[in-house]
Amino acid sequence: MASAPQPNLPLFFKDLMPLNSKDHANYRSRPMPKAPWLANQHAVPLTVDEFVQAQRDLPIVFSTGPDAVPLALMGLNDGVNTFVDDQGTVTEQVYIPAYVRRYPFMLARLKPDSDELSLCFDPTAENIGEFEDGQPLFENGEASEGTKQILEFCEQFEHAGQRTQAFMKELKDHDLLMDGEISITQQGSDKPFIYRGFQMINQDKLRELRGDQLRKWTESGLLPLIWAQIFSMDVMRTIFGRQLQQGKVPLPDAATAGVPTA
Repeated sequence: MASAPQPNLPLFFKDLMPLNSKDHANYRSRPMPKAPWLANQHAVPLTVDEFVQAQRDLPIVFSTGPDAVPLALMGLNDGVNTFVDDQGTVTEQVYIPAYVRRYPFMLARLKPDSDELSLCFDPTAENIGEFEDGQPLFENGEASEGTKQILEFCEQFEHAGQRTQAFMKELKDHDLLMDGEISITQQGSDKPFIYRGFQMINQDKLRELRGDQLRKWTESGLLPLIWAQIFSMDVMRTIFGRQLQQGKVPLPDAATAGVPTA
């Protein structure tokens, strides 16, 4: 169900180009009323800063493998997004992860031996270019106010990413991740849909932790994040219901035979 994005280019990005005042002096950014690149994506990376908000609408799981990352599920099967139609229109109010909202911009390291990050964008995105309308990215050779806000958002996202890595390290160090499995039985059917291929918090091991460790996590704010993930799993059945209503639920055999990955 959930695997980490490919390392060559981040999820959604088809290309990546550094933004600069020389080559992009006349570039503008238009609003994006639709997100067609999100239409068929069922799992989106999530930072720990978003757990509390996201868990109200979306299940939070962890990708498989040693370098697990948190993912928000907008559908339970590959190619199914229950909140976005085929044209990329968000069909109802739902929490949209910051990973989605920052597109087509991101901070990237241009030189492997440098820690400096540069603001980059996907040149294939249809909302950035030399348009007559839209928000200018540069004014008088300097970054516009809008570009500064974009940069600030991307910087906040990077900091949230670092906090997410620290959170995942804590889970791994205390062996709190386990292979997940959710069984959902449709009314009128005796054959359940079984979803696997993701990780979740092991509540048995959580209960076995020492009191001083739990107190430390409570004071640091980590324990509420763990419970947010646990509580979010109840939303799995809500998402399944949405898929069922939209006619996007596979046969039970297809669901149990190996759930597609993100």
